[in-house]
Amino acid sequence: MLEKNKCFGCEFQSSATKFLKTEELEKLEKCSVGISFKKNDIIFKENIFSSNVIYLKKGIIKLHKKTSSKEKIIKIVKSPNYLGIPATFNEKFHYYSATALSDTIVCFIQKEKFKDFIYSNADFAYKIIKCLCENEIILLEQCFNKSKKNVRGRIAETLLFFYNKIFHKKKFIIPLTRDEFGKYIDTSRESVSRVLTEFNNDKIINLTAKNVEILNEKLLEIISENG
Repeated sequence: MLEKNKCFGCEFQSSATKFLKTEELEKLEKCSVGISFKKNDIIFKENIFSSNVIYLKKGIIKLHKKTSSKEKIIKIVKSPNYLGIPATFNEKFHYYSATALSDTIVCFIQKEKFKDFIYSNADFAYKIIKCLCENEIILLEQCFNKSKKNVRGRIAETLLFFYNKIFHKKKFIIPLTRDEFGKYIDTSRESVSRVLTEFNNDKIINLTAKNVEILNEKLLEIISENG
């Protein structure tokens, strides 16, 4: 659903946008549009021409890419966050697809105008670069951990990631199907179901369908670290 964008006083303002001057906020308001997406709606597709920088105002999304044989989930992203910046300065096409994992609000910002803010406002540019660096470090750390851990360790790490980085509470609904969970940590749906059931039986978590409560955070951390 298309929404009129209001940048002044927006409760979802990014840390970078707070450094824009009044006239720059006016320009941002004119060159951007807010759109609401429902769970499972595709926000943009890989290999499609990129004409906007995407600001995730509210919600959770997955970034995913097709390989020769299957889909690979690259990353789970929570608001507030920027997407599509690499395509703004380097590639002309989206390298991956983005799909909503919850009801989501996204701002599409004309990339040429976004570039103008980068060139003219050093504080804004610094915050954008800082955001990109933080996201890259998280992604590299997750990739490294997935390569060295067994399935139990990867699932424990992902549950802790949902707790610490996405929901910030021990009770939450897993935003992925079992199949998506497997694609996210490079294993099968059956392995995900088996390990989650084991964690439930061992009283590490309380699991009901997609509803999870972390009961033994310390043991989950040990499994994640040693898995």
